[in-house]
Amino acid sequence: MNLPFLFAKRYLFSKKSVNAINIISSISVIGVMVSSAALIILLSSFNGMEELIISMYSKFAPELKIEPQKGKLFTTNKSVFNELRKNPNVIHYTEVLEEKVLLQYANRQYISTIKGIEPKSINKSIGDSILVDGVYKLLRDSTNLAILGASVQANLGISMQNTPDLIQVYSPRKGVKNTSNPAEEFNIRAISPGGVLRYQQDFDNFVITPISFAKEVLGEYDRVSAIEFYLKEGTDAKLFEKDLQHKLGTDYVVKNREEQNPTLYKNVRVERWVVFFILTLISIIAIFNIVGSLTMLVLDKQKDMTVLKSLGGNNSLIQRIFFYEGLMIAIIGCILGLFIGAIFNYVQSTYGIIRVEDGANAILDSYPMVSRWSDYMLVFLTVTSISGLVSYFSAKISVKELNKLKATD
Repeated sequence: MNLPFLFAKRYLFSKKSVNAINIISSISVIGVMVSSAALIILLSSFNGMEELIISMYSKFAPELKIEPQKGKLFTTNKSVFNELRKNPNVIHYTEVLEEKVLLQYANRQYISTIKGIEPKSINKSIGDSILVDGVYKLLRDSTNLAILGASVQANLGISMQNTPDLIQVYSPRKGVKNTSNPAEEFNIRAISPGGVLRYQQDFDNFVITPISFAKEVLGEYDRVSAIEFYLKEGTDAKLFEKDLQHKLGTDYVVKNREEQNPTLYKNVRVERWVVFFILTLISIIAIFNIVGSLTMLVLDKQKDMTVLKSLGGNNSLIQRIFFYEGLMIAIIGCILGLFIGAIFNYVQSTYGIIRVEDGANAILDSYPMVSRWSDYMLVFLTVTSISGLVSYFSAKISVKELNKLKATD
């Protein structure tokens, strides 16, 4: 039989001689409860925003991307690339050609990045989710169309409401310098705006065109910048990436979405843990209410401790009683907080009670919440660990001071 636990349980739920102790104990439970609820709601909120940001990025970024290990361009005449194109698990396969170009529309100019892709590789099912205007296609009959990034459209002042003029695309000709006619130093092609992408920081400076158009503008007919593709659902992406990298050798690098943009993934995770750490520090202040509760309880139970010592109890036994008392306050408060947090997450996810400001281009109506069991375990272990340390030292110091008072008497 665990005697210290039985005493702690009795002291926690029984009425104290001084009513203030009951109030302080209740405040301690509420403090831990609010801290735990705040932590789990915060983590769930960041989970929701993380999934939203990554899902938005995933609509723009390919699942896997092949780039040269050295340099910017490479040829695709190797058999491994033909095999990859014909692989039944590969979809939306495209060769990509990217380079900086100068755009001119009416009297405005803007330096952008042209990205040439194969028109048939476009995933039309995501068109509505990534466009704010226009159509998600690169060919209309035999006419080339360009899909513009948000910054390109804004800086050139292109309106898709009326029939827009052609965009002039300039790129320096390779090997041509100091001619009498400056226009001869550039490849110049014109293209019609077809659509405008939603704002996405990594893609808002792009102008996406058919790869045949990009090759003409850049004068690069035999080499490409990258190969992009997606995998059919159910394909083991990690295993596929590993096998493909082995086939390609060291001259090429295969990148998944996280490797294509490691900064985005790193920032999302770092921000989550920074805010969690800050809120944990604030929670420690609330948890320190346990100190006041245990101190008052030790003073209230002086007579009980005297009787217990006369029956053979030592300081270690008495300290464990009040340690268990503080730990029980923390566990009860933490469980209640996690329960309240879970209810809030469910209500927010289902009904969206906290809504985002309305806007013409709003991508969500309410703040997303995603609950994960690992977060509940993390909060429980964090709160109980901190509370356990606080309870241990508080009980030890309080009993020590009580012995000093008795020695003085």
